[in-house]
Amino acid sequence: MSHPHQQSRRQLQDTLTSLSVSEVITAATRFFAQRSGVYAAFVEKQGPSHVVLRGQGGEEIAIGARETPAGTAVSGSSYLFDQQVARFLESLPPAPPVAEVPALPSESPAETVTTPTA
Repeated sequence: MSHPHQQSRRQLQDTLTSLSVSEVITAATRFFAQRSGVYAAFVEKQGPSHVVLRGQGGEEIAIGARETPAGTAVSGSSYLFDQQVARFLESLPPAPPVAEVPALPSESPAETVTTPTA
């Protein structure tokens, strides 16, 4: 039995990359224009942080990107071209790992142990 949200999870995919927003948009337009046959898609609308491509049969692919502290967040969405969107996202260089800062132990009066002196 198929879950109702299974298709929607495939429609919107995301990743983090080390590329800038403009590099992601350029990479998306090149990637989809170079696909063969029915998987090619070409720019229909483009802005500084997104591109909408149109493919075979009018299929729409939307790619958006934004800067975050962890790298550039890239989202891709398509109803029928979900495998091609996944391949595009996988083709992007990953964002560098973010070093985690260890949390310092908190010292509250309840946690402080005192010993009586004689």
